[in-house]
Amino acid sequence: MKEILRITIGLTISCLIAAFVMGSVFTVTNKAKKHNEHMDLQNTMLGLLGYSKSHPAPPDLKLHPVYRYIIEDGEARYLGYMVPVRKNGRGAYELLVVDLEGKLRERSGLNISPEQVIELGERETALREVLKPPKRFYYADSFIVATLGKRRLAYLLPGEFPGFKTFIRVMLALSPSFEITGLEILEQEEDPGLGGEIVQDYFKNQFVGKSFKKLKALKVVKKPLPEEYRRYLEREKYKDETFTKDQIEQIQQKYRDADIYALTGATISSKAVTNGVKNVVKKFAYREKMLERIMTQERVLAAF
Repeated sequence: MKEILRITIGLTISCLIAAFVMGSVFTVTNKAKKHNEHMDLQNTMLGLLGYSKSHPAPPDLKLHPVYRYIIEDGEARYLGYMVPVRKNGRGAYELLVVDLEGKLRERSGLNISPEQVIELGERETALREVLKPPKRFYYADSFIVATLGKRRLAYLLPGEFPGFKTFIRVMLALSPSFEITGLEILEQEEDPGLGGEIVQDYFKNQFVGKSFKKLKALKVVKKPLPEEYRRYLEREKYKDETFTKDQIEQIQQKYRDADIYALTGATISSKAVTNGVKNVVKKFAYREKMLERIMTQERVLAAF
């Protein structure tokens, strides 16, 4: 009996030690994983803004995330925007609660710093302090405003939409007038050699330079991609060939209002990206204009 008890206690202690070790390893590796994911996303955003290791971002470049939530209060539904603001010369966040007609219903300061706001748990804790039960809230999406000094440089939009097989995750860069200045495919599972080619420069760079007006009517055409246009779209690959400034301007002018040339054998994937990008930008433009109007009316001192 004593031997059984001794073995039982030994096994229990061993299991507790193993659980502690595994838990500690998971905590450390999970933090490292989150850090790496954050850095990868940060580098993607900087790349879309034209910065790299050889051309580092200037010190006065700032990225200001804005988070959108769905808020429910009984049967009523609202939109909640977590907006970065300047308060007493420091960065802070406010919650703007907007009804579905675009009217401000509530405005609250949030107990969260710009450093904490990137963590979902920290945001939810801050929101619970001002959104008391029976109100409920759900994360919807986010966007980032990039500023250079006092100038608004670009919007960065994470997006997700259905592809031919599964969902496609992207990151878009827009000018202040909603012209597309960059597109990066973050995640996709389209067929290799067919729809998987959406990650190639000769496809995704076709969206660059498309104005908001053109984007609304953008279509996919089943025509061969002109060779001069392809070489321009992939010009970063050709280290032994450079385009003159005049050549670049001529090609940009020639294809600025062109539709998207479909990938060979992957029209569905081509249309999925085109329609997905159109929807992401159009919805964002509508919401951003509404948010700008509200912030102006309420004199919100936005950080951007």
